[in-house]
Amino acid sequence: MPTLPPPVREPAWPLSRSAIGLWVTEGVLGTLVIGLAAAVFLLVVPASVGGPVPVLRWLLPGLALAYAVLAIGVRPWVRFRVHHWEVTGEAVYTLTGWLTRTWLLVPISRIQTVDVTRGVLQQLFGLASVSVLTASSAGTVHVPHLAVDVAQRVADDLAHRAEQVRDQAT
Repeated sequence: MPTLPPPVREPAWPLSRSAIGLWVTEGVLGTLVIGLAAAVFLLVVPASVGGPVPVLRWLLPGLALAYAVLAIGVRPWVRFRVHHWEVTGEAVYTLTGWLTRTWLLVPISRIQTVDVTRGVLQQLFGLASVSVLTASSAGTVHVPHLAVDVAQRVADDLAHRAEQVRDQAT
């Protein structure tokens, strides 16, 4: 009787908790842009114009406030809870998404390139992202918002192990 593979399980590691602060900052910046656009609209369009404009005068601030609550108070915490990653001896696993869950498994033998990137906000929060480029149709697997030292260790380890697998194959 053939042995069955182990059951699929959720990857073990969450992203860095600093990712929550980064996402809150992104939510604040997005809220500021939306609030500014709503304010410009309310200042430019006269209140006496007929049609749907009077409704927009109270609806726009309400929508901006609802967006702020979701983008600053809810979304960062949900994103933190649903993003997980793990590197095992055989593969890199990621699990992302809150409405549509995406599970990616990249065998070490398929890794072609490992990159570490740090955006402007990531630098402010001491974070980095690891990108694993593969030869598959899925393309690149991203592990976002890890602590910089963790991201560098993961990238170095993956690059080293991928090189060893290539050397053994030749």
